[in-house]
Amino acid sequence: MFDGFHSEIMDVGDASIFVRYGGNGPPVLLLHGHPRTSATWHWVAPLLVERGFSVVCPDLRGYGRSRGPAPTSDHAGYSKRAVAGDMLAVMKALGQPRFAVAGHDRGSYVALRLVLDHGHAVRRAAFLDGIPISEHLSRITAQFATRWWHWFFYAQPDIPERVITADPDAWYHGDLRSMGADNYREWREATRNPQVVRAMLEDYRAGLTLDRHHEEADRTAGAQLSCPVLALWSLRDDLEDLYGDPREIWRHWASDVRGRGIDCGHHMAEEAPHALASALADFFTD
Repeated sequence: MFDGFHSEIMDVGDASIFVRYGGNGPPVLLLHGHPRTSATWHWVAPLLVERGFSVVCPDLRGYGRSRGPAPTSDHAGYSKRAVAGDMLAVMKALGQPRFAVAGHDRGSYVALRLVLDHGHAVRRAAFLDGIPISEHLSRITAQFATRWWHWFFYAQPDIPERVITADPDAWYHGDLRSMGADNYREWREATRNPQVVRAMLEDYRAGLTLDRHHEEADRTAGAQLSCPVLALWSLRDDLEDLYGDPREIWRHWASDVRGRGIDCGHHMAEEAPHALASALADFFTD
């Protein structure tokens, strides 16, 4: 995977971030979702390099080979504000103080926080299979609670750790063929690590507490995203089923919103890498 890319672990204060990077040209930061690692981009990243971008693929704090602080009762160490700070530090360390970002799933919430907290650094932002956490929670229905029950299970103290680590292979599902062998092995190794499982759960616990409050405070203050936005969603996932056109939700947050659905399931970087890379490259070049 990632032929021609460099990899290293960067110390960014209270976290150490594993990062892959390669290519030359305008910088693009790619943020994975749950329960993936940066390896999920192993087909997309080289395609973006071919289109003339330099590409940075980190493991989010606590995921994969990145490590964060010991969890605390307020979950602050795994808030999207903390993780966004990691990403900004990584990009600055690579000599890229201004960049485009694409975040999938949980990574989309980090991308949102990057733009809200560090808008000067973000040139364009793409949100893949995601709307703001606060928008999800303000629209809770029985359908949402049934399909996305894991959000509320993961937020419980202690129980999820015991359930998941008892048999992580049975809990997490991945398809070797669609993921690619090396990506699958890296992901499987991460999900078998109790420290990673705990950190991933802290991500969700922060989501329902601090992250929600931060977003609601931004909306109350009238915050708007300062850059063009691309919303992409998987046509064979349920985001559009739950909410209709996700672009309409993003238009509450930004004045310049574009996007479309992509014919694939939830893990679009693995299931539709060419379509995704093309959409991102066109948007980041425009």
